[in-house]
Amino acid sequence: MVEHVVIGVDESAKSRAAVQFVVDEWDELKVTLVHVLNPGEAASGGSVGGFPSGAEDWYEDANERGHRYLSDAAETIPDGFEVDTRVELGSPAERIVAVAEEEGADHIVLGSHGRSGVSRLLLGSVAERVVRTSPVPVTVIR
Repeated sequence: MVEHVVIGVDESAKSRAAVQFVVDEWDELKVTLVHVLNPGEAASGGSVGGFPSGAEDWYEDANERGHRYLSDAAETIPDGFEVDTRVELGSPAERIVAVAEEEGADHIVLGSHGRSGVSRLLLGSVAERVVRTSPVPVTVIR
């Protein structure tokens, strides 16, 4: 019996579908919404001349957006659910699995961005890595 679900949350429609899936699938359980700030994103535009001068700005902006995504997602979950939110820093797949372990969750739900081919090989797949490394069942919403 599922009592606690971790949901990976970002700005995507698939993420919103993952939250809706949990609401439709289960009643009155604990939900931990997780948004992961990926420092790899800062490296693609958060430095000037090789120095991480923009890292603090990137972190503040990303953290603010993450809290907004979590707040928006939490608002869609009806009464009867216990909702916690967490903003984490690191590799999204690793942090989602770690939060599930730390929180004693029974299940992980996340949206798939549906990358395939070269894009998937170069960028990797958060959903695939979560599925491969999670100690609990994972549902991927496509």
